[in-house]
Amino acid sequence: MLIAACCSAKALVQLPAAPASAKPKPITYIAPSKSSYLKFADEAEAMLRRDVLSVWFPRSVDREHGGFYSDFGRDWQPTKSEGKFSVFQGRMTWISAQIAMHRPDLKNQYVPIVQHGLEFLSSVLWDKQYGGFFWGLDDRGQISPFYSDGKELYGMSFGLYAAAAASQATHDPKALELAQKIFRWIDEHAHDAKIGGYFEWLTRDGKVVEGNPDAVTLQGVPLAQFPIGYKSMNTHIHLLESFTQLYEVWKDDTVRQRVEELLSINRDKICVQPGVMNLYFTNDWRPIPDHDSYGHDVETAYLMLEAEDVLGHGHDPRTERMAKLLVDHALANGWDDVYGGFFQDGTTFGKPESKLKEWWVQMEGLNSLLLMHERYGRLSDVYFKAFQQQWQFIKDYQTDAQFHGVYEMVGPDGVPTNPSKGRIWKAAYHDGRALLNVTQRLQKLAETAM
Repeated sequence: MLIAACCSAKALVQLPAAPASAKPKPITYIAPSKSSYLKFADEAEAMLRRDVLSVWFPRSVDREHGGFYSDFGRDWQPTKSEGKFSVFQGRMTWISAQIAMHRPDLKNQYVPIVQHGLEFLSSVLWDKQYGGFFWGLDDRGQISPFYSDGKELYGMSFGLYAAAAASQATHDPKALELAQKIFRWIDEHAHDAKIGGYFEWLTRDGKVVEGNPDAVTLQGVPLAQFPIGYKSMNTHIHLLESFTQLYEVWKDDTVRQRVEELLSINRDKICVQPGVMNLYFTNDWRPIPDHDSYGHDVETAYLMLEAEDVLGHGHDPRTERMAKLLVDHALANGWDDVYGGFFQDGTTFGKPESKLKEWWVQMEGLNSLLLMHERYGRLSDVYFKAFQQQWQFIKDYQTDAQFHGVYEMVGPDGVPTNPSKGRIWKAAYHDGRALLNVTQRLQKLAETAM
């Protein structure tokens, strides 16, 4: 089996950091109402500030080397550094920009953090000789064999995501200039003008690295292990995400065309009935059999609808249908009816094969379940009940009551299998975004509720 693409690499299993109850806690469901929406909104806001913002910032801001430090143990003490990874640096800059924009009381605190992250992206991570962001560098800003000197579009996308959000948050023209420069580099070097989509792994000077079509054992991208010479679901959902963010601040015709192209690719090629996503593809978009990642399913439901919101042409019925199928399939096949929470992955028609529960999957699930309730709650109480059970699971098992923050990985019964709080694949992005979105959506629902 190919190594599954993931918003974070598979976590290294460690001994549990703290005991957790082996018995599921009973849940009393409450009906949707103004008071219940506001109750959950207050709880989500408290978690955002306690378990995301207060533990990551300013602790992660690296004043010595620039950018953000990524590696922390359960007690938030620094652990051995893995250097400066493009994905982590982009994600931390992005969430800082979102907080600066959406939490007025924190703006003065977070704008300097946004500027700090942007400076690292533009002055250190950007390759001054050939352009493009390095996949990663060591702590001194030097090319490292751990990352190689290659360019990976997954990392490039998060740098773009960060620069576009920084432009919105600070109105600094340098941020928009960087975002435009990134987009043009990506489009010039990696866009597949013939078939659509993007080639993903490039040499330092921007040449596409071809795979061997006759090889049966595939070489993987350093660190992520995406198969070289193939296209992936993971990179293309995040390109949709970052291009959408860019289009919010730069109404460029080519950017709009690429957002529409990526939306179509994700909806019509990557996503398929009965609500699953293929993980890998040949360059001409023939799917390669692999597992279904429930977390990516629910995340992509949100990202596709978000893209159409930004495009401003209303929701295509095909997009609405596929988004709902993705969430419904994940609930039907990857949901834990006993404890709540989404399992890691499985097969399209079979039972889950990995019942671990990764932090980002739970947070993206929370976001998409509430989104589905907003859209279809008048027809069914399924989504709001699942939202409540998901929220209880996160509160009871995925967060650390002693040291705060979110456990990276817990078992099906909520016992931590990896208690680390930070590493290059685990930033404040998934949980920060989900809690921001959930709080906003709950407050909006409360405004129209009885």
